Amino acid sequence: MKIVVAVKRTLDAYVKVRIKQDRSNVDLASAKMAMNPFCEIAVEAAVRLKEAGVATEIVVVSVGSDKVQEQLRGAMALGADRGIHVQADDELESISIAKLLRAVVDKEQPALVLLGKQAIDSDNNQVGQMLAALCNYPQATFASHIAIADGQATVSREVDGGDQVVSVTLPAIITTDLRLNEPRYAKLPDIMKAKKKPVEVLTPAQLGVTLRQHLKLIEVNDPPPRKPGVIVGSVQELVAKLRNEAKVIA
Repeated sequence: MKIVVAVKRTLDAYVKVRIKQDRSNVDLASAKMAMNPFCEIAVEAAVRLKEAGVATEIVVVSVGSDKVQEQLRGAMALGADRGIHVQADDELESISIAKLLRAVVDKEQPALVLLGKQAIDSDNNQVGQMLAALCNYPQATFASHIAIADGQATVSREVDGGDQVVSVTLPAIITTDLRLNEPRYAKLPDIMKAKKKPVEVLTPAQLGVTLRQHLKLIEVNDPPPRKPGVIVGSVQELVAKLRNEAKVIA
């Protein structure tokens, strides 16, 4: 069974976000970049399935400039077998990413496609669902547990009322949530081996995809500062503030 895993290059989760002076976008000029944390979870899930004998090959794919090859090599150091780099702009919309991934899925014909449920920069939570619609594949989102058997994927996903268990027929799209696993650290020998693993470079034209921008980013601003909290003297005072000031209760 072949697994395709989509990974994204994002700002490191532990770096403070800075906005450009002209407020046109986030300043990434000298910022530390890393693989999106949810994508790391997806890679780890694929590697564990291969270690369990369920999967035979893991292909990681990323869309963006030449810099995304750093994240592809990182995924291969964790256990992926080869990479696919789709050369494109780093600021593509979710639908454009989904169209490019759909073309890769058509080319590779995997039994399973894994994605992180969302990227920590755009925070859209859209690509997995859009990809499933474009491929006409069943989907299971926010996976906190995955089991593969008899051509079916059984997925546990957290919902407001507890855990929901769904079964989808392969090939399928699954997006991974935070509690699915804890990604491993790449060992130095594996990092060195990853440098020799193949990375195929493709363009949108080679994949037969025409990209269009549907949205225009107008301005980026820091969130407003939060007001300091206050200590109330009684339950009655708390209820009064919630009713009269916050207006969250009637």
